[in-house]
Amino acid sequence: MDTSTKTSQPAEHLRERNLRGNIGAVAVTFMVIAAAAPLTVIGGLVPIGYLVGNGIGFPVMFLVATVILLLFAVGLTAMSRFLPRAGSFFVFATHGLGRTPGLATAYLALVCYTTVQIAVFSYLGATLSSSIALVGGPEIPWWVFTLASVAIVGALGYRRIELSSRVLVVVLLAEIGIVVLLGVVILLTGGASGVTFGSFVLQNILSGAPALGLMFAIASFIGFESTVVYRDEVRDPERTIPRATYASAIVIGAFYAFAAWTIVVGFGEDAVIDEAAADPTTLITRVTEQYLGPVGSVAVALLFLGSMFAAVLSLHNVLTRYHHAMANARVLPDRLGTVHARHGSPHIASIVQVTTSGIAIILLAVIGFAPENIFSWFAGIGTLAIVVLMAVTCLAVIVYFARTKALRSPWHTIIAPGLGFLGLAVSAILIAANFPLLVSDVDAEGNPAWGAVSITLIAVVVIAPVIGLIQAAIMRTRAPQAYKQIMHRFDEQA
Repeated sequence: MDTSTKTSQPAEHLRERNLRGNIGAVAVTFMVIAAAAPLTVIGGLVPIGYLVGNGIGFPVMFLVATVILLLFAVGLTAMSRFLPRAGSFFVFATHGLGRTPGLATAYLALVCYTTVQIAVFSYLGATLSSSIALVGGPEIPWWVFTLASVAIVGALGYRRIELSSRVLVVVLLAEIGIVVLLGVVILLTGGASGVTFGSFVLQNILSGAPALGLMFAIASFIGFESTVVYRDEVRDPERTIPRATYASAIVIGAFYAFAAWTIVVGFGEDAVIDEAAADPTTLITRVTEQYLGPVGSVAVALLFLGSMFAAVLSLHNVLTRYHHAMANARVLPDRLGTVHARHGSPHIASIVQVTTSGIAIILLAVIGFAPENIFSWFAGIGTLAIVVLMAVTCLAVIVYFARTKALRSPWHTIIAPGLGFLGLAVSAILIAANFPLLVSDVDAEGNPAWGAVSITLIAVVVIAPVIGLIQAAIMRTRAPQAYKQIMHRFDEQA
């Protein structure tokens, strides 16, 4: 009897489920930085950080956040060396803490990235709609542009990862370039009243509400942790992933701190808070027009749109790889784990992901939610969820190395992930305590207050991991063998 067919089928089956690619550290770095939407943060979040955080000392909070996330990255990259496949939060938690916590983590991660993506999709559509109307064009509903963006992202995500990486590199270089140019011009011209360094004075750093400043700074890094998701699609992952992870955190942190500081210098330390209070949404365009002229202002406006598109494309790539990993671990439908024969992409997961986003956008539009509310609410869910996920990952790293003894370096296995956990746990507590401020939930007088919106959104963060716990309980009871082998087929592909 010919056994060649029988022996080749499993190998062929595994090849059809393996992601593959040839991207380098620079491309990975740019893809994950794109998810953080740097120009969107500078234009939208930095002014809020001045106002409700620690004023002109806010730029330093980005450096503090960078240190915390670098500590997290030490354990993340150390453990990724010993994992069989690409390392989503799900994979880290499962190998470190067990199958049940792993499933809880998986669903929280799906909710996290999905809500952030929908938030940015809605804001992108609203900005495009208002921009066209502002220049005299027709008034087109925001959801039309949002759905068009979903379709374009889906088309790019369906194809080979290198295509998305090229698009993201171009857009990201442009948005970083315009902000760096603005900062350099401000410094060379002396700003409003000379180049001052009040942002780095301890008294200013500790003024106002530095805890809130740290909360907003941590929120600005969403996406940097996703380097490990691309492990199967990079050249020399043992070197590429650590380099890309550290580079992402350092570049994001330094870029944010530099931009936030130079804006302070541009308006002047005595005037920047009043300027931000006057209209936080136009702060970046006003300072750009002042120092780079009308052309610079228009360029920032266009790149602001590019920044949001790059973010949703990067988040889409992360989400499809989460679906792929969970399908190969037998906790999502099997078809989601297949890979396109020519593009080497998780094409079925890509179709499902953009379809889910499109349906969610349509439902939100039909219900009548305003895009600014969608952005605030869904980004709030993602911000709290991502910090919780990173804290859980730090615990998973510590437990994994304590159990396996695979690596004996105290710095990589206990000290750095332990310090990272403490910093992230404090950040999670701050975010939860100030959640109404983060999601713009206010009382009758316009002050941040716990209400139906805040409670409902917090409930989403709680319910998401509960779904994973329920699935784990059902599998243990009804399919114990499948539960025991929850990572078996996933690991076999290595």
